Amino acid sequence: MKKILTLLLSALMLFSLIGCGNRTSTVSNSSPQQTASTSNDKNTSDASNAKIAEKGGKKILIVYFSHTGNTRKAANQIHELVGGNIIEIKTETPYPTNYNECTDLAKREKESNARPKLSTKVENMGSYDVIFVGYPIWWYTAPMAIHTFLETYDLSGKTVIPFCTSAGSDVAESMPAIKSLCPNSTVLQGLTANNLNDIKPWLSKLGML
Repeated sequence: MKKILTLLLSALMLFSLIGCGNRTSTVSNSSPQQTASTSNDKNTSDASNAKIAEKGGKKILIVYFSHTGNTRKAANQIHELVGGNIIEIKTETPYPTNYNECTDLAKREKESNARPKLSTKVENMGSYDVIFVGYPIWWYTAPMAIHTFLETYDLSGKTVIPFCTSAGSDVAESMPAIKSLCPNSTVLQGLTANNLNDIKPWLSKLGML
């Protein structure tokens, strides 16, 4: 009888040891998976940081004034390519939708060197390094709303990149005004962005891609 009890106890102890061995093996197998996941997350983070570093860590803002929607399309295309934040410049009093009324008002504003009030405000402008500024050409230059915007903020030390849309004029006609409004900024070569296909080569030439 004692021998039988001894054999039964020995068998129970053997099964217990085998069970413990299986549980230990299961825990051990899960650890490398967790380690691999943590390692992959770190590699992804490092890759993202490297990508930012390659672009110089510049914080980009795209601002634009658009009356008919053409400049908005160009601004959105730039945003898709370079990222950053995008903001539409709006005046407190909207411009007339009628073409003749709008052009007449734009001409009067230019002749009087007006500064229409804006409803748009940019928070933390000081945190941005590169400012894209978009607008239609009105009477051979940027609308006076752009003058208001550029005079509202201190853009000293920042890079300003103009782009425009136009029925016939070129961005070069508005560059003197932009440079005079940003005397302490680095103003890069602008683009007349009537053709959206011209945007990517232009950005590449500027080193923004």
